[in-house]
Amino acid sequence: MGRFQFLGHQLVIHYKPKETTIAVQTKPVEGKDGPVRRVGVVLSWDIFHAFAEDLKSKNIEFVIEPYVRFEGLVGEQATMFFYDPSGNALEFKSFNLTEFNEPDKLEVKKREYKSV
Repeated sequence: MGRFQFLGHQLVIHYKPKETTIAVQTKPVEGKDGPVRRVGVVLSWDIFHAFAEDLKSKNIEFVIEPYVRFEGLVGEQATMFFYDPSGNALEFKSFNLTEFNEPDKLEVKKREYKSV
């Protein structure tokens, strides 16, 4: 068991070796397979990108590499997925809300949805 500080919050983590018999369920998201069972954390835009660069520098193996979805549209978000040492899927996400800081400059763009 370990206790860690993470973004001002305490995490209590119980380690159990990864089980090799568990099938991973995925769901397609924009042509990428994201784990269905996961724990997610929403970070600020700047912290997300700094964290992503730190993970890349440590050669973390991503399930879905850090990337930006809906770029330039309302709902713009950055996301990434990877597994912890026990095989738990982790999702880190950030929403680019900077356009709401200056509402007089807000330009709403319509998002187009593609049928699958």
